[in-house]
Amino acid sequence: MAGKSKGGKSKAKAQAEGQGVSVEPEVPVADVVEEAKPENGQVSEAPAADGGAADVEKVEGDAAVAAQAAEKPAEGELHLYPVTVKTQSGEKLELQLSPGDSVIDVKQFLLDAPETCFYTCYDLILHTKDGLAHQLEDYNEISEIADITTGGCTLQMIAATYDERSIRSHLRRVRELLSLSSLHVSLSTSLALQQESAQAKNADTGKTAGQELDGLNFMEDNTVALTSLLASAPAEIKCVDSIVFSSFNPPPSYRRLHGDLIYIDVVTLEGNKYCITGSSKSFYVNASNGSILDSRPLKQSHEASTLVGLLQNVSAKFNKGFREILDHKASAHPFENVQALLPVTSWLGAYPVQEHKRDAARAEDSVVLSYGTELIGMQRDWNEELQSCREFPHGNPQERILRGRALYKVTCDFVDAAVKGAVGVINRCIPPINPTDPECFHMYVHNNIFFSFAVDSDYEHISKDQKPDCQNGPGRSMPVPSPDLGAKADRDHADSSVALNSKTEEPNSVLEASAEAQIADSEQATYASANNDLKGTKSYQEADIPGLYNLAMAIIDYRGHRVVAQSIIPGILQGDKSDSLLYGSVDNGKKISWNEAFHAKVVEAANRLHVKEHSVLDGSGNPVKLAATVECKGIVGSDDRHYILDLMRVTPRDSNYIGLQHRFCVLRPELVASFVEVESTKKSPVQKVPDIPAELNGPESRDQHDSASDATAASVDKDDKSDESPAPTPAESNDSTVEILFNPNVFTEYKLAGSPEEIAADEALVKKVGSYLLDTVIPKFVQNLCSLDVSPMDGQTLTDVLHSNGINVRYLGKVAGMIKHLPHLWDLFSAEIIVRSAKHVVKEILRQSPDHNIAPAVAHFLNCFAGKVLAASTKGSAGSTQSKTQKAQKLSPSASSRKGQSVYSHLTSDGVWSDIKEFARHKYQFEVPDDARVGAKKIAVLRNLCQKVGVTIAARKYELNSAAPFQPSDILNLQPIVKHSVPTCTDARKLMEAGKIRMAEGTLNEAYALFSEAFSLLQQINGPMHKDAANCCRYLAMVLYHAGDIAGAIVQQHRELIINERCLGLDHPDTAHSYGNMALFYHGLNQTELALRHMSRTLLLLSLASGPDHPDVAATLINVAMMYQDASNMSTALRYLQAALTKNERILGPDHVQTAVCYHALAIAFSSMGNYKLSVQHETKTHGILVKQLGSDDSRTKDSENWLKTFKEREKQVNAQKQKDPLLQAHPGLYQAVQAAAIKYGDGSANVKKSLNAAVVGEGVPRGRGVDERGAKATAEVRKKAAARGVHLRNGPAANRVSELNHILNLINSAASASSASPTANTQRTESEGPQSNGPALNGAKEAKDTNRLSAKVDGQAPVGLGASLELKKQKSKQKA
Repeated sequence: MAGKSKGGKSKAKAQAEGQGVSVEPEVPVADVVEEAKPENGQVSEAPAADGGAADVEKVEGDAAVAAQAAEKPAEGELHLYPVTVKTQSGEKLELQLSPGDSVIDVKQFLLDAPETCFYTCYDLILHTKDGLAHQLEDYNEISEIADITTGGCTLQMIAATYDERSIRSHLRRVRELLSLSSLHVSLSTSLALQQESAQAKNADTGKTAGQELDGLNFMEDNTVALTSLLASAPAEIKCVDSIVFSSFNPPPSYRRLHGDLIYIDVVTLEGNKYCITGSSKSFYVNASNGSILDSRPLKQSHEASTLVGLLQNVSAKFNKGFREILDHKASAHPFENVQALLPVTSWLGAYPVQEHKRDAARAEDSVVLSYGTELIGMQRDWNEELQSCREFPHGNPQERILRGRALYKVTCDFVDAAVKGAVGVINRCIPPINPTDPECFHMYVHNNIFFSFAVDSDYEHISKDQKPDCQNGPGRSMPVPSPDLGAKADRDHADSSVALNSKTEEPNSVLEASAEAQIADSEQATYASANNDLKGTKSYQEADIPGLYNLAMAIIDYRGHRVVAQSIIPGILQGDKSDSLLYGSVDNGKKISWNEAFHAKVVEAANRLHVKEHSVLDGSGNPVKLAATVECKGIVGSDDRHYILDLMRVTPRDSNYIGLQHRFCVLRPELVASFVEVESTKKSPVQKVPDIPAELNGPESRDQHDSASDATAASVDKDDKSDESPAPTPAESNDSTVEILFNPNVFTEYKLAGSPEEIAADEALVKKVGSYLLDTVIPKFVQNLCSLDVSPMDGQTLTDVLHSNGINVRYLGKVAGMIKHLPHLWDLFSAEIIVRSAKHVVKEILRQSPDHNIAPAVAHFLNCFAGKVLAASTKGSAGSTQSKTQKAQKLSPSASSRKGQSVYSHLTSDGVWSDIKEFARHKYQFEVPDDARVGAKKIAVLRNLCQKVGVTIAARKYELNSAAPFQPSDILNLQPIVKHSVPTCTDARKLMEAGKIRMAEGTLNEAYALFSEAFSLLQQINGPMHKDAANCCRYLAMVLYHAGDIAGAIVQQHRELIINERCLGLDHPDTAHSYGNMALFYHGLNQTELALRHMSRTLLLLSLASGPDHPDVAATLINVAMMYQDASNMSTALRYLQAALTKNERILGPDHVQTAVCYHALAIAFSSMGNYKLSVQHETKTHGILVKQLGSDDSRTKDSENWLKTFKEREKQVNAQKQKDPLLQAHPGLYQAVQAAAIKYGDGSANVKKSLNAAVVGEGVPRGRGVDERGAKATAEVRKKAAARGVHLRNGPAANRVSELNHILNLINSAASASSASPTANTQRTESEGPQSNGPALNGAKEAKDTNRLSAKVDGQAPVGLGASLELKKQKSKQKA
C-alpha cells in the first residue's frame, strides 16, 4: 500500500504536482540498501554515502560536490514518522510521512491505497497529541501546521461538499478504477507468476525446462515473431454493466437549489437499472422511472458519500468484482500501474483486431474532445507557467528538486497539449488566424500555443527536379510562411518567435517579397531548421542564464506534415510593443538591433556554448557586435522578460557542406564539446580536464550542456584522447577553453566586420572542426563499429550512437562506405538510408491523401516498397479520371486531394524505388545497391519505416515475398511522431557518472550509494517512468549482483525492464537486453526454466529489432547454450553454439575474434563432455585466430595457449588411463560417461553458472545508447586499468590447475575444475565488455572481445574482475597508481 512504505514519499511526490497517477511504492531504495549490505563483505564495510562522494571528488572533481550535496537532503527525507489515518468509512490505516510532505502528497498516498482510492472529495483534519485539530489546505506542508515528529498525530478524512467540477472528476476516477486498461503487465512479471504456480505443482522444473524449451526454434522466420510480440490484453473484470450520464442532465433549476449536480444511469450486473442523483453532499438512488424525473430518494439506505460506496450497497456483484480489480492491481508490480508522461507509440496493433463494442462513456469523452484544452476553467498560460518555474530558486539540492519537478511536469503537459493541438491543426479542426493567406502560410493559435508548418524542402528538391541551390520559387508550394498578419513590423518579430522569419518590414511582405527573400524564407521553415531550432533551444535551456528565456517548443510529424508548436511571448500577437525587438535581425541582416543588457546575457550564454563574440556589418555597413547568429532574435515581451528565439545555428556551420542549399548544415553540439576538450588538452596537457563533469559555476549552471554535448564529448573523443578525462561539459569556464570559441556567422551570407586575419582565423577554426569530424571522429567511430566496441542494433540506436559521437545523420552514406566488409553493418546502414529516404516519399503521399484514402495509400506504398507492384492500382480510387504522372502530381500538392483523386494510384515499385535511390543520392551521397529491394523484405526494415512515419500495422504474419503483402485493413493507425525539449535531470546524471567510475574501480558500496541517490532524485523529479531511471536500475542491479545479492539484483533489473518496455517500447534493443539480464540473473538462482523463457523473449526481440544476423544475437545464443549446458542438455547446447559459430563466421568472418570466442565455447563444451580430442581441435582454431588478429604476445592469446596445453594434457591422461584400464579400453564411451556424470554432479555446473552470471553485465549493456555513452569517456582511464588488471588475473590459471593424474577420480575432478578454471578468468573479462560479452564470458574466453572494448563501451560497464577478490583489485589499483 502506497503510504505505508518508507520509499513511498519520493515516488508519490514525483507524481504529486497535478498528476493523478497511481504509484505504489514498494521495494524502496533504502530497504534494498539494507538488504544488500549483509550479503557481501565489501558492501558491509559501508562507508557513508558522503564519504563515498568525497572519494569521487579526486576522480571526478566537482561532480562529487553535487553528489554530496544531493545526498544530504535525501538522508533527511528518509526520516519518516507513522501517522494514523481514519477514513470516511471508519477504517484506520497508517502512513509514513515526512514533515516536509505537502497535503497534496498525503492525498496522493491516499489515492494509491486500496482502502481509500475511491475518495476524491474530502478535507483532512490533523489531530495532534495535545488535542488540537488543524484543517489542512492542499498547498500547506505538514511542518507548517504541526510537528508530527513527536508522535501521537492522527489524520481524519471528512467528506467535503461536491461542486460540478469535483463531481465529474469523481465519476472519472470511478471509471478509471473499474478499468484494467491502465495496468501494463510486463511479460516478465507474468512469466515469474507462472513459474511460481508451476513450481507449486511440480518440483522437478530442471528436467521440464530441458524438455519444454529444447524445441525453441531460434532459426525460425521472424515474420512469425510479429504475432508473439504483443501480450494479450488483460481480461476485463466486470463490476457493473454500464455507468453513463443520464439524459435527465442538466438538473432543472429548481433541483439545483436543492443541491442536485448530476444524474447518472447505472445498470448493475444483476440487471437492475438505477438512476442516481449526485448532489453536493452525497450520491443516492432516486425514484425516477421511465422518462420522468423523480428526485426523491428511493430508499434511505441507498445513499453514500461516494459512488463506489453506493454501488457496493446496491449490488453484491459490484462489491465482488471491485475487490477482484483491486486485488489484481495490487498483485502487479508498482511500476506497472504508473502512467508514463511521455508514452511511446507502438508500430504493431493487436491482431485480429479487437471487436469495437458500445461504450457510452467512451462516446461521451470523444464528443467533448478539446484538442488539449482544459474544458472547465481558463486555458493554461504555458509561457507564464514555464518561465515562472524557471525562476524558482535553485541554490540547494532540495530547491533544484522542486524546480526540476515543476519544469518537467509543465513541459510534459505542454508537449501533450501541443500534440493534440497539432493533430487538430492537420485535421483542419482548428481555424487559422490568417485565413486569407495561402494555405501553406497558415498559422494557428490554440490553447495558448502557436502552430505553424515546416515544409520538407529536401523532398521538394527531388520531386521538382530543382537545382540544389534554389529551393523553391514563389508559388503555392513555397515551403515557408512568412508570418505577416497584416500588422506592423513588430508583428513580424512576434511570429519570428515561432521559428518563422519575416524578412521584410512591409506589412504585406508575403506576396511582395523578393525572390531571394522567399528562397531564404523557404529554407527557414524546412525540416532541418525546425530540428536545429529545437536543438538550439535545448542548448540555451541547459545553459540556464538568469534573465534569458526560451519558449517551450515541440515538433510534431503527422500525416506527412511537420508542425512546429511553441508557447507564445506575452503581447507579441497584439503588437502592443513597437520596440519589442532588442537584438538580432528580422530582415536577413539589413537592419540589426542591439541592446547592451541583452547582449551581456547572450555573451554569458555564448561562453558556455563555445560561441564567439564577434562583429558583423548590417545593410548600411555599420559594424554590430553579436554573440549569436544574425538571424536570431532577442525580444522583450509585455511581461518584461527577455526572450531569445530562432536559434537555428547555435553551433558553427559544417565546413564540409558549404553553399546556400546547405544553409542549415551545422555541427552537433557533442562534436563541438569533444573538439574543445581535445584542443584544450593539447594546450594544457598538465591540466586534467576530468574534473569538469560537475558544474562549478553554481546551481544555475549545473551541467548546462551536459545532456547533449557531454555525450559526445564522452565517446567521440574516445579516439586518441580517451585516457585524458571523464566527460567534459561545454559549459566549463576554464581559461584553456575560453579561447576556443566559434564564430557562428562564418561561411554564411552575412558580412563579417573583423580584420581579414581574424575572419580567416575564425574560418580556419570552423574548418578544423570539420576536418576533426572527417579525419578523427568518423574513422574512430568506424573502428569501434568494426571491433564491436559500439554495436547499434536498429535505426534508433544507430541514430543515437551517431549523435552521441557528434556525427550528423547526413554522414550516414560516408560511414556506410567504410564498413562494406561487415555484412551486418552494411545491412544496417543501407537499410537506415533507404528507410529515411522512403519516409520522405511516403510523407509526400500522406500529405496529398484525403482522410478516406489514408489506409489504402499507406498499404499501397508498403506494397510498392516491399512487394512488386507493376501497374497502377485502382483500389480506393474508383473516381479517378486523371492520369497525371507522379512527378506532375507532386508539383501541385493538394490539387488531387481536393478533387477526391487518389494520388497513390499510379505508384509502382519501380517508381518508388527510383525516388528512394534519387533521394539517397541527393541527401546522403549514397548509391542504393541493386539488391536493396530484396534486403527491404525484412521485418526489421518494415519496423524501422513504420516507427519513423508513425504507422501502426496489424501484428500478423506477412508474406513479404508476395507481390502485395499488405491490405488496407492491415493499417490500424497513424500516430504523431514528437520531438520535444523536455528538460533532463543533470544532477542525477552526474551522480550516475560518478557511480560508474566507482563501479569500474570496484568500490561497490560507494557506487551503490551514488546510483541509489541518482534514482531517488529521478523519482522525485521525473517519476519512475523515465529512461534515466531505467539506467539507474540497471546499474543498481549490476552492483547488487557483484555484491552477491542476486535476488536484490533481480528486483532492480525487473524495474529496468518494466520502465524500458513503457518508455522505449516492447521491442527496443534495450528492452531485449533487459530480458537477457533477467535471464542470466534467474539462472544465477538456478531457475533455469524461467531463465530460458526470458532468453527466448530476448531472441524474439533481437530478431525483430536487428534481424537474426547480428553479433548480439550470436552472443545471446552462446548464453542460451551455457544454460542448457548447466542443465546437462548437451545436445541442445551444442546446437546453439554451432548456430552462434555459423552466424559469426557469416557476418564477421572466419578470422574475427568473436568467431574465436565461439570456437572456445565449443572447446569448453566438448571438454565438459570429456571429449578432449574435439576440445583440442576447436581450441587450436581459437588460438590460430587470436595469433593472427592479436599477436602471440597478447594476454588473450597466451590464455588460449594455456587452455590448449590443458586440453592436450588431459587428452594424454585419458589415453594413458584407457591403456591402463582394460575396461575403459573395451568400452571407450564409458570414460566420457563417467566424466560427464562427475561434471553434472560435481562443481563444474555450478562454476559454469557462476561464469554465466558474471556475463550478465555484458549482455545487459546494449551498445549504441546515447544516454549511457556519456559515461564512457568519464571512465575510460579507470576501465582501461581495470581491464589490464583483469588480464593479469587471467594469465595461466588453467595450466596451473592441471596436476599429475594417475587415477580416474583425479581425472574426473580435473574435468570438473576445467569448467571452473574458465569462469574465474572469464568473470573478470566479462563485466568489462559490452552486451555481447555474454557468450564469451561463459567460456572464460578472454579473447571474446578486445580488451579495449572496455574503454569504448557505451555504458559505464561493471568493474572488470568482480568475480575475483575486491581486495586483490584494490591492491592492484594501488600498484598501478
